[in-house]
Amino acid sequence: MRNAFYGKWVIAAAFLTFGISVGLPYYNMPFFYDYYQSTFHWPLRWITMGFPIAALCTLWVGPLVVPRFSPKMLILIGTGMTALAFFGLSQMSGSIWVYFALWFLYTFGYILSGPIPHQIIISQWYRKNRGMAMGIVYVGVGLVGAGGPSLIKPLTAHYGFRTALMAIAAVMFVAWPVALFVHKNKPGDIGQFPDGDDEPTEDQKVEPQSIRALMRQAPFWLLLVGSFCSIGSIGAINQHMKLVFRDQGFTNQALLNDAWGDATFWILISSTLGRLLVGKLADVFPMKYVMTVTYFVVAASIPMLLSVTPGTKPHLFAVVFGFAMGADYMLIPLMAAKQFGVNSLSRAMAVILPMDTIGQTWIPLGVALLREHFGSYGTAMSVVLGVAVVGATAVMLLPKERRIQA
Repeated sequence: MRNAFYGKWVIAAAFLTFGISVGLPYYNMPFFYDYYQSTFHWPLRWITMGFPIAALCTLWVGPLVVPRFSPKMLILIGTGMTALAFFGLSQMSGSIWVYFALWFLYTFGYILSGPIPHQIIISQWYRKNRGMAMGIVYVGVGLVGAGGPSLIKPLTAHYGFRTALMAIAAVMFVAWPVALFVHKNKPGDIGQFPDGDDEPTEDQKVEPQSIRALMRQAPFWLLLVGSFCSIGSIGAINQHMKLVFRDQGFTNQALLNDAWGDATFWILISSTLGRLLVGKLADVFPMKYVMTVTYFVVAASIPMLLSVTPGTKPHLFAVVFGFAMGADYMLIPLMAAKQFGVNSLSRAMAVILPMDTIGQTWIPLGVALLREHFGSYGTAMSVVLGVAVVGATAVMLLPKERRIQA
């Protein structure tokens, strides 16, 4: 008798390890920015500069390091590096260079253990229902990230922000036994095929394309530009949301923390629904159209952010933005697999993800500089709106279908 298809266990494992490696550290890091500012008296541009500098310094990690290790090993190494980075942040004494170095360590770990290994694993295990499978895995990012405020807010209130940073570091090690004992890199490791079929799928027979070959194709650059702009816009909103709220009248620290916590919770909950719905839609409708709509929704959420003031709730903004945010991140590897083939996914994403990381870090830094220059977030967020529209337009120009030649 044929063994039961193992894919469901792979989804469950990826759900947890992806949530731990990305959802908890990335979405909850901005909570600490105002604490860094008040404790170390750093200007805002220094605080938001750590991630952009680290993103530039780790551009080589994707193309040179990722293809050399299995997805399981990438998850183990990357979460260990993230744990070390957050422990280091908890011990800082005020040196900005130490802060930048810890951001480098975190970003290195993010590239290794974040989207790329999980996208590769799911794309190897699923073809027919890849969108839904990827959507479920990305729900882990939202749910684990949404639980972050419940962990770090009370720890910060009772023991200080350093203890909260140490708690995030400790949680990273929960991913290790799951990666070691549950994850399987591909169905062939245990004698199975994608979707539980009796034979390999056609796209598994296609030879992987080189990075140079990918970069000679117009769809590669359209996807790169589109994802760069949209992810950059999302990063600007995530990184500055708490500070935007403060500018718009949330001057009391407790009320500011509550507003940020409410918004973050609903963003990440809404993102789970966006991932599931859009994942299903991507299995049914042309992905180009699904992706284009979600990218325009990101742009539409920016005016909603600027409408949140004391006496109003951030729920409408949070739900709209969260829905689009969840869908955007998830659709990039799905589109890459469709455009270039599953066997070329690791090489395509090894370039696209670091460049998207540049977008999600340097665009927020630009927002910080514009905020300091103009004295408010109005002009800065108008620029972000324009960037988001450019990203949506680039995706709209992608071909609807692309035939992969064996």
